[in-house]
Formats: sequence, C-alpha cells, structure tokens
Amino acid sequence: MPLTIINSFASWVLKQRIHQIELFLKYPNEVQEELLMNLIQSAKYTSLGRQYDFDSILSYNSFCNRVPITSYEEIQPMIERTRNGEQNLFWNSPIKWFAKSSGTTNAKSKFIPVSNEALEDCHYKGSKDLLCMYLNNNENSEMFLGKSLRLGGSSQIYEDNNSYFGDLSAILIENMPIWAEFSSTPNNRISLMSHWESKIAAIINETKRENVTSFAGVPSWMLVLMNKMLEETGKGNLLEIWPNLEVYFHGGVSFEPYREQYKNILPQKDFKYYEIYNASEGFFAIQDLNYSDDLLLMLDYGIFYEFIPMDTFGTENQKAIRLADVELDKNYAIVITTNSGLWRYLIGDTVRFTSLNPYRIRVTGRTKHHINVFGEELMIENTDKALAEACKLTNSEIIDYTVAPIFMKDKEKGAHEWMIEFKTLPYDMELFRKILDETLQSINSDYEAKRHNNMTLNPLIINVARPNLFYDWLKDRDKLGGQHKIPRLSNSRDYLEQLKTMQIKITA
Repeated sequence: MPLTIINSFASWVLKQRIHQIELFLKYPNEVQEELLMNLIQSAKYTSLGRQYDFDSILSYNSFCNRVPITSYEEIQPMIERTRNGEQNLFWNSPIKWFAKSSGTTNAKSKFIPVSNEALEDCHYKGSKDLLCMYLNNNENSEMFLGKSLRLGGSSQIYEDNNSYFGDLSAILIENMPIWAEFSSTPNNRISLMSHWESKIAAIINETKRENVTSFAGVPSWMLVLMNKMLEETGKGNLLEIWPNLEVYFHGGVSFEPYREQYKNILPQKDFKYYEIYNASEGFFAIQDLNYSDDLLLMLDYGIFYEFIPMDTFGTENQKAIRLADVELDKNYAIVITTNSGLWRYLIGDTVRFTSLNPYRIRVTGRTKHHINVFGEELMIENTDKALAEACKLTNSEIIDYTVAPIFMKDKEKGAHEWMIEFKTLPYDMELFRKILDETLQSINSDYEAKRHNNMTLNPLIINVARPNLFYDWLKDRDKLGGQHKIPRLSNSRDYLEQLKTMQIKITA
C-alpha cells in the first residue's frame, strides 16, 4: 500500500475521535460523574470494594466521605500481594503489568499497577488522541509518510511470579500492535535496551538514515540524543538530517528551560511542539492547539479527578474537591481514581487551571518538590520561567539545575542556593543572578515579600556545576534516561549537598 494512502487512512481514522472528544468538552462534569460510578460498579466485588461497601455508594459525596485519600506507601502491601499472584484486591480484572516508577530518585522503587483497561482506554487512547489533535490542527501534515523517533526508558520487562514490571514506556512497547512498530524507529530491540549509553549509540546508528517526520521523548534526555546525533553526523541542525521533520511531542519535564536550545537545532519558524502530561499512573492531558502552553484535561480515559488546594495541602484543613469546583490560577495537588484500581491516589503532581471551559491546565510542579521553608511557596513553574528569562537576556543555555534552602542560623537570614550546569555560560554571571532573582519576584508575590529589603531571604547564591555533574549523579545511581531527573526544588539540602560533594571530589 503506498505511503500516501496510509497517511490519508491513518488521518481519517484518528479524526473520527474528534466527535467523542467534543462530547466531554460539552458535558465535562457529567462525563466525570458517570465515569466515577462506572469505576465503583466495576470494583464493587473486589476486596477493597467490599471493605468500603462500594455497592451502596451512589454519589460523589458518599464516595469521598467513605474512601480515604491514599499515598503509595499506604497501598503498597496490597500491590505487593497482587504482584505475588493475588487478584481481585482493588480491581476486578487481572493485573499482571506493573510500571516501575521512573520519576523517583529514591532508592526504593514504586510498582504502579497497569490493567488491560488502562493500557487500551488510557495510555494507548491518549497516544492516539495526541495524533488526532495534531492532525486536526494541521490538515496538511505528512507525518505518516515517515517514522516517529521514540526515546523511552532504559529498562526491559522483567518477570516475577508471573507478573511483569519495567518502565511504562517498555510496557507500552511490549504490548503495542505489530503494525505500530512499522511507523516507529528505532526497532523494539533497541528501544528496550537497558544500558543507556549503548542504547543512544544504537539509536543514532539506526535512525540517522531514516525519514523521521516526528520525534517523542523527555526534553532533557532527547536533547542529549539530538546533540550526539549532530556531533556524529557533523550536521549543523536536525533538518539537515531529517528534512521532513515537522513536530516534537514532549513531556516528563518542563520544556521552558530547553526551548531556545531546540530552536537552535530546529531552525524552522513554524516547527510544531506538542506537549503531553502522562505518568505511570495514567495519561492525563494533551496540548490541543498549535503554539499553546496549555493542556486539555482528558476526561474519558477511565480516570476520575479530584484536586486539593495547595494552600491547605498537608494540613488538618485539607479537603479534596471535584473538577466542577476548581478555580482559575490556583495551585492544586492532583488526586486520581483509575481503571487500574488506584482509589483517591495522590500522584504527587501539582497543576493550575488556565481555562474552565474547556478545562485546561499547566503542570506547576510536585507536592514534595517545591520550597516553602520561609513561606515563599516557590514552584518549579516559577523557577523554569525565571531561568528561561535569565538565559534569554544573557545569551546563555542550561543543561540542568536544582535549588535548596540555606536555613536560618543564629541571626543569619535564609537564602536559596542554586546548582546550575550551563551549556553556554552567561556573558555576565552577576547580571544572570540579578535577572533570575528579579524575575522570580515579579512572578511570585510570596517570594517577593520575603526578598523585600532582604527581610527574610538574602540574595540567591549560584554554584556553577562542572560539565556532566548532573549526568554523573544520575549515572552513579543507575538512573540515566527515561523520566529520571534530579528534583529541581527541595525543602531539604540532601540533593544539593550530594552534588556539591561529587563536584568537589572530581575537581579536587
């Protein structure tokens, strides 16, 4: 079958989904309420369903009054029992797949259950919807005339007691239909390689002669691959290697700190960037418009959403609200109930709503990865924006960063200490520091109040990381590739002190 026919047919099939999306855009709250009741009915005869008497739950109010909000640590024993062969504990269909959490930097891994329903009705559906929205906005796309370069995690699937675990990307590759491999590169064998550095070399070798029209992966790690590709081929930009490139699908970390670097290696004004928001626990939101920073919350993927305002999160006044009750421009912690048997589960991410009709969001950070030691409520969204501005005005580029508090001691005031690895150093480091600090104040009033006349916070401190410091830190912990990253913000100094120790050891 000619590629042009394949392109046209694939476009037609994906666009049929637009009518279903329009349904939840028109009736978002009704779709969510019906979804919740269906989830409860599906699981009413499970151990957990009997424990909370799901059969008698007929409304959201009775659901939230009866079922507690949970963390991974609280449900881990039940997950371990399922991994050891017990079924029907928290979901009614057999669960044999477990996504080994790839975002955490802790030594202890999480194993997130992935049901067949979640694979089909959430993860794969989300991937198809991403293409659907892109094609709907770009009718002249010829994306399917070439291949999509994918960069997933660096973990193969492992078997244990007839259950299987690995990075979510590895599980998706393992279960995807055979025909899907024909439109992707590299092949499954390379995609599932565990050794990151060997995998990068193999990807370059296989893909540099392919007709790549799109690529997908985490911005930080994809940048590593693309820079190595340019180095290997001797080309000045990616369009010299793949002249038909038209879109980059990205997620996992904020794109903002890397935007200018991508513009340099993709020097095409109308090149498209499409963001997604997914995790081991589910596929949540998709950029539905060209040149937008907002993500459409997807409401029919078997996930029921609740939100906890961050100004009460972790306090005795903490209360979750449903989608119908959210407000614009407030930070919320996300709570999900899913078709994999996660019930009122805190995933650890924070978002704010930029639109209520339809419901669009921006990811602002992590519940554990922010700084609020002095009441400054500093979020990752703040630091990413401020860094981008400082880089723009000082002609610099960054690779990675982390921030930690300097605690008050005796009569000394507090401060924030940064470790930044630059690809291109600022022409004036003091100007960079000044712009970074002032931009943070302009976008975060709590930070501004604490910095006013050095009332609580002294000026921020910047440590310039040696080349490859963050890469070496991750490699030392066997966390290269995928969605692994060092937490950008922390209320403790643990990560920063580890990096400073590693920096001293190498440079000494």
